[in-house]
Amino acid sequence: MKKAPRAGASLLPVFKSLANSGTRHFAFLLLSLLAAACSGTTERTADDAAAVTDGSWADRVPTIDQVGAAMMPDTIAPVTAPFDMPQFKKPTFPDLTISITERGARKDRITTTEIQATIDEVHQKGGGTARVPAGIWKTGRISLKSNVNLHLEEGAELHFSGEIKDYRPAVFTRNEGIEVMSLGACIYANGQENIAVTGKGKLVGPPKDSELRNRVMEVDVIEKVVPHDKPVSERVYEGYNDEFIFLPMFVSPINCKDVFIEGITLENTPFWNIVPVYCDGVIIRGVTVNSVGIPRGDGIDIESSRNVLIEYCTLSCGDDCFTMKAGRAEDGMRVNKPTENVVVRFCLAREGHGGITTGSETAGMIRNLYVHDCVFDDTGVGIRFKTRRPRGGGGENLHYERIRMNLRGDAFHWDMLGSRTYVGELADRMPAREINRLTPSYKNIFARDIIVEQAAHFVKIKGIPETPMTNLLIENAQVNAKGLIIARDAKDITFRNIEVQTQDSLIEILDGRNILFENVRFKVPGNEVVTKIEGDLSDDIRFKDSMPQQPKGWQSPTWNKE
Repeated sequence: MKKAPRAGASLLPVFKSLANSGTRHFAFLLLSLLAAACSGTTERTADDAAAVTDGSWADRVPTIDQVGAAMMPDTIAPVTAPFDMPQFKKPTFPDLTISITERGARKDRITTTEIQATIDEVHQKGGGTARVPAGIWKTGRISLKSNVNLHLEEGAELHFSGEIKDYRPAVFTRNEGIEVMSLGACIYANGQENIAVTGKGKLVGPPKDSELRNRVMEVDVIEKVVPHDKPVSERVYEGYNDEFIFLPMFVSPINCKDVFIEGITLENTPFWNIVPVYCDGVIIRGVTVNSVGIPRGDGIDIESSRNVLIEYCTLSCGDDCFTMKAGRAEDGMRVNKPTENVVVRFCLAREGHGGITTGSETAGMIRNLYVHDCVFDDTGVGIRFKTRRPRGGGGENLHYERIRMNLRGDAFHWDMLGSRTYVGELADRMPAREINRLTPSYKNIFARDIIVEQAAHFVKIKGIPETPMTNLLIENAQVNAKGLIIARDAKDITFRNIEVQTQDSLIEILDGRNILFENVRFKVPGNEVVTKIEGDLSDDIRFKDSMPQQPKGWQSPTWNKE
């Protein structure tokens, strides 16, 4: 989208004044949206340049008390992004409201039938709200229908069964990027339009010692278990005769249009929490997730979906927090649906493997992602990129702005090879393989206005020799980390306007080329940067206007292959 820097810049002092008054969060919201509107993909305005000089860009980076579910406003503010996005608004539903108690729901027994009957009736009468009143209600899988808002009142809790029979018959779904007929999701929908799950109520997953959790498939990775050349209708896994199952997700609409999820809390998920699959037009806002301690307990996974807004969510997870996925390996390539046009803003990631992650399921491509004004607090990796040699696709046109990170792991981390446990010898870096249809890549990645309060490494890149990570810009950053930079199989990288303080002075580069450090101030032991440069392809590594002016042992600010 076009930016309007001159008009916006004149309002910056007004918003800063508001920020110092009692309207702090409102002012911050306006200031952040203005900053988004004034920023482009590769260019900065004169006002932005001034902000770099005086360091005022850091004032735009949110603090923990300005983001997350507790700060969600009633309205959805306009969306600006470095690519075209639709404008989002809350859905509307007819006035009809039916409570599940009107259809016989009782708290002393499992009440799936009554909840589903309420949803079906509201749908059949043209739409409206299926209301879940305060109290604990036991249920199995329920399916949303078009024009129905499943509304959980404050104090309402849906507790999902741990019995496999309560999720049968098998339904069409996607599990870890592979299409199957399986248990689906605790709250499921297929081919519906204008659906919602709202309210201040809570979803509680199956008990931890239940049959459902104990029968999970642990034979091998899913692509080695589900035959990709077998018709999906024959890939049936529903747990008869003591067979394993694929765990249901918590909330997962598939093939749906105009999905709205707001305000709810999710705890103790069996698997990934909120997972739109093949959806168009998704709004997820004000959601709170707690899945800490649950393996593969991802928070929000956007899978092969488009036109998505995620805002004011707070996630504490047993795996990655905010995640973009697009199918796995041969089956993902067959489907070939990207995740694209996604904005994540004003969100809080707490415990989790990654604050914002792309992959490792990348077959259909992940493109046009804009993450801004977020805080990752006590998270593992901050900004995480994953794929594997046989996964296909990759990621491109990925933007990150105004992010604050307090991390256990690395601030920026690429893991494009994985481990032998999952992909065998393809996890071995060398020899370089011939590029084929399943060779993934990451390229065109832009990060600006980043504050890293604590991290293991500032940047760690483990690329693929035949498809190195390509075209990375990190601009305007204040970094405090234990280690500096490791870059393996990467090219066309610019670090600009950065102050980085680390306990280690070593930069490691293996087959890295065209790497520029421009106006980078290194605060390292001895005030000397040390480099370890290896690989026949390493070349053209430059220091420009930086302190120190060049690494220890260099004859000039430029290192070239001899």
